[in-house]
Amino acid sequence: MEKMFKTSEVTSYEIASDNVLNNRLFFAYKKAAEMVHGNLLEVGCGTGKGLTVFANRCEHYTAIDKNTQLLNHLSKLYPRFTFIDCFIPPLQGVKDNDFDVVVTLQVIEHIEDDHAFLREIRRVLKPGGKAIISTPNINYTLSRNPWHVREYTPAQLKALLEQYFPGQVELKGVKGSEAVMKYHEQNRRSVQRIMRWDIFDLQHKLPRQVLQIPYDILNRINRNKLMHQDNELVSNIGIEDFSLDSNPDVCLDLFAVVTKAA
Repeated sequence: MEKMFKTSEVTSYEIASDNVLNNRLFFAYKKAAEMVHGNLLEVGCGTGKGLTVFANRCEHYTAIDKNTQLLNHLSKLYPRFTFIDCFIPPLQGVKDNDFDVVVTLQVIEHIEDDHAFLREIRRVLKPGGKAIISTPNINYTLSRNPWHVREYTPAQLKALLEQYFPGQVELKGVKGSEAVMKYHEQNRRSVQRIMRWDIFDLQHKLPRQVLQIPYDILNRINRNKLMHQDNELVSNIGIEDFSLDSNPDVCLDLFAVVTKAA
């Protein structure tokens, strides 16, 4: 059995209590798909959920991730596409000025060197090409996520992107409906009750790798608890409960479109 690399918290489309998060994440894929064309690179393809919306909108699809077993599986399902197995950055095996669009959703927060990451995205884009980048808005994060190296405020992300795409940054956000924000508030209160036990603020003092398994366990318990408290709210939230908003300060996730100078 080939080694599988776990790089983020556990979520699954098969787990009912993950419904709200899954629709929130998939909404970003649907919006990105509206801008996809030509030669497309997805950095951090994960389980391949982007393929379902990108496949018929581009001339060729290339994906990079670091899960050998998963990429082997995807390459068998989609033999006409290209899958590259590597740790990033750099984007190994990817030529300069080669892609019309780069999509990387909920990835940059996992990258140790975000500057090197953005330099590589700029390198592989064709002049005039666009990159679509999403990441959590730290202002709506309820506790430290130990799977993330860092998270950004809207101002921090825009300032970072402007260093590599000056004057070519359009920053929006993924906003939740009233039902989504009701769930978010219930989640916030529940997390606060759990955090009361962290009297020494260990979530911020311990190395993040030490906290990953406890975080996953508590996260799963919390999501299941919220579903049992209000199953109708959790199960009825769909992709239509999310929208792209021009004011990222009021959004759960940040959604940026940057353009490489021609």
